Amino acid sequence: MTQPTQRTAGRLRPLILAAAGLGLLSAVALPQWRAFAEEPARRLPEAAAVAQEPGHLRSAIVAGGCFWGVQGVFQHVRGVSRAVSGYAGGSQTDADYASVSSGGTGHAEAVEITYDPAVIRYDEVLRIFFSVALDPTAVNRQGPDTGRQYRSALFPRDAEQARVAGAYVAQLDAARLYGRPIATTIEPGAAFYPAEAYHQDFMAAHPNHPYIAANDAPKLRDLQRLFPERTNAAPALVGRPPA
Repeated sequence: MTQPTQRTAGRLRPLILAAAGLGLLSAVALPQWRAFAEEPARRLPEAAAVAQEPGHLRSAIVAGGCFWGVQGVFQHVRGVSRAVSGYAGGSQTDADYASVSSGGTGHAEAVEITYDPAVIRYDEVLRIFFSVALDPTAVNRQGPDTGRQYRSALFPRDAEQARVAGAYVAQLDAARLYGRPIATTIEPGAAFYPAEAYHQDFMAAHPNHPYIAANDAPKLRDLQRLFPERTNAAPALVGRPPA
């Protein structure tokens, strides 16, 4: 089968998702996805702005293209008890995959990360996010997926997260670590809406899916290689209660 172009890949993904929802997922019947050139994964510097987070569990919302891979990465991060695929940036009325796929809802595919700041702080979550989960210089695109729903964004839940997010993006840009400016937007005050059940734990459930193998499994390998001290071997699955 002919390799899909970047634009075609974005259009075919809803068909793959529908097949997954119907239990018809088959690597034989699906396009052989290829990885697209991205900024290389690297262990980025620690944040100069350290998050001040009293209390126990906190949550963060990040968007970095297809939520399968972002969820899959953070399900393996030590200190993260839950990572849920969903939508952020739009309203509740159109927080569903069919609507979000149009690119006109304001939503981005996003992941809500529940973490213990005694183990991993918000600034450390961001360090992993920018290091391995996405190409932060891509505008309205990640890998084979194009459109505003695949933009990279941070959705701070309070003033402290907004402070830390803004400072870290500025720090990375000032360090000139990339060939282009960071395109990740900071969008405070957005609500999060969980995605449909068939999206949850997708990477763990379908490790040999061509899209996962080409675009998302390398992110998990980068996490394991660059942050071994932050990596859990077993994922914290949505479909399984926290230990």
